Amino acid sequence: MSNQVRTVFLLGLMTVFIVFIGNLLGGRQGMILAFFLAAAMNFFSYWFSDKMVLKMYRAQEVSPQKAPDLYSAVEELSRKAGLPMPRVYIIPQDSPNAFATGRNPEHAVVAVTRGLLQILNKEEIKGVLAHELAHVKNRDILIGTIAATMAGAVMILANMARWSAFFGGSANDDEDGGGLGFLGVMVMSIIAPLAAMVIQMAVSRSREFLADSTGAVFAGHPEGLAGALEKLGAYSGRLPMEASPQTAHMFIVNPLTGKGLMNLFSTHPALEDRIARLRNKTGSRKTPPPEAPAMETRAKSLWDDLSK
Repeated sequence: MSNQVRTVFLLGLMTVFIVFIGNLLGGRQGMILAFFLAAAMNFFSYWFSDKMVLKMYRAQEVSPQKAPDLYSAVEELSRKAGLPMPRVYIIPQDSPNAFATGRNPEHAVVAVTRGLLQILNKEEIKGVLAHELAHVKNRDILIGTIAATMAGAVMILANMARWSAFFGGSANDDEDGGGLGFLGVMVMSIIAPLAAMVIQMAVSRSREFLADSTGAVFAGHPEGLAGALEKLGAYSGRLPMEASPQTAHMFIVNPLTGKGLMNLFSTHPALEDRIARLRNKTGSRKTPPPEAPAMETRAKSLWDDLSK
């Protein structure tokens, strides 16, 4: 199943889930109210998320004069992808990472951390930038907002059901002459949000795989991104990022790691799986990544200039 088809399937499953849970726990009126309330909340997030997240991470916009190598790489890849030139930012953190945001390609932003520029070589940086531009091209910000809206509706319905159970039973008792009973409503109000979250995270992981694949096409070769992911995974563990759980899904590698059951709720696929898929495209094998001291020197010099 392709990533595009998987995304459509998961969003369709979420829609069915909302209708079922809405009628079961909150009734039709409650379902409609919850959906529109969640949509309003996520619309605000979708429209203003770029400004909020850039301010949260103290990102600084750079120009062609301030960061010529970085800016020209974004410009070249944007042309190849058929996208308008996004704004380019650097985040003052040593943990290597990157993200893209913006409500559409005309208002897109690509941001990388200072640490990413210090540890990656030129081809690896291009691989990361191509991945982020793939998110812009594939409208992943919009798709993520739709998934979040649906999951938010389920969570609101679950809260409504809990309060309804405490103060007189579920809406179904009046509308359909039946109901789950107090215990049934309480169990469903716990299970429903967890199931919705699992589906939302599955959508996010599917879009990460798609961005890897699309980004490899933009860059011209998957090895740059594969090598970058190896380094990012290794360095992120040693240099943990100061990141908010609410924005963790935006980054190319998850700044918040988890093991075992927590992987079910991860917004990112396992790095090993992503790297294997990329290298299977060309049959390339793992090789020691080339060093790039000149790039590190330029990155440090660039940050010194930006900090003045």
